[in-house]
Amino acid sequence: MNPKLKYLAGAALALGLAAPAIAQDEPLQVGFVYVGSIGDLGWTYEHDQSRLAVEEHFGDAVETTYVENVPEGADAERVMTQMVLNGADLIFTTSFGYMDATNAVAARFPDVYFEHATGYRRDHPNVSTYSARFYEGRAVIGHIAGHMTESNIVGYIASYPIPEVIRGINAAYLHAREVNPDVEFRVVWVYTWFDPAQEADAAQALIDQGADVIMQHTDSTAPMTVAAEAEVVAFGQASDMEQFAPFPRVASIIDNWAPYYIARTQAVMDGTWESVDTWDGIAPGMVELGEFSERIPEDVRASAQALADSIADGSYHPFTGPISRQDGTVWLAESEVADDGTLAGMDFYVEGITGEIPN
Repeated sequence: MNPKLKYLAGAALALGLAAPAIAQDEPLQVGFVYVGSIGDLGWTYEHDQSRLAVEEHFGDAVETTYVENVPEGADAERVMTQMVLNGADLIFTTSFGYMDATNAVAARFPDVYFEHATGYRRDHPNVSTYSARFYEGRAVIGHIAGHMTESNIVGYIASYPIPEVIRGINAAYLHAREVNPDVEFRVVWVYTWFDPAQEADAAQALIDQGADVIMQHTDSTAPMTVAAEAEVVAFGQASDMEQFAPFPRVASIIDNWAPYYIARTQAVMDGTWESVDTWDGIAPGMVELGEFSERIPEDVRASAQALADSIADGSYHPFTGPISRQDGTVWLAESEVADDGTLAGMDFYVEGITGEIPN
């Protein structure tokens, strides 16, 4: 970007104004920071597919770069800084643990735009946050899981005890319990987003405990491989994981970031970019559901689709009372709907889930 334009952009941001349009005599430089490998066939894979969609959409007007397998911490700050020094105009940082690093680098480079995925802090006017309402998709696959389990034990591989993950467990459990009051969720915390060996061990441990349905909030396909060998049901996470269809993968939650990435890139080019928080779900298409396998009974496919449709059209919210907390105290009264603030900071299990959330 022309240095003068960069100065004007920074000044506009400091005043809380939309930045001027980027000159089109050179491509806009867009960087992506990934916590995993683009070959994980899960979280990072979908972010990278959306990066490629940006390239396809804008052609020569945009150049993208990425760095994969960046740990959450000091390394992330170093990678972001290097991207800026290499000329990045816009950087997408695609993991919750990049929140501090994103804001630290944004403070030093007010003329560069930063978009942080799944975080809640935008300490500077050149930072935006974005996330998906994954819990909407998990409500639907929880509904399916409740119908399909025969042992009444659903195993759940959880990454880190942050609100995003806790929301997903609660949403899946509530909708499994709604159709199967005898269902039990067993949660294994692995403290990683991507570690195939550890994820495989967690899946096997859950199957050994009697789980005949496996859900995951981790990024590799390793649990799918274990589920296939054990002939138990599983669900695609972040991407469709269609190579495991029609079994053990019977449905999936797909993260579709492409429309958002294209829109935010266009906003920088147009000079209309503003610092915002975005939290979209099934209705805008940021959360998609993969094709329901014929292994799911026809009536369950129909009821799962009806649930997804009701979430999309706004006639139903996955966290609608009556719902109590794990200790039995009332959280939501009859017909009361959870507010976004409580959901964003969720740090408790709902009633019926056993075990404790680790610190």
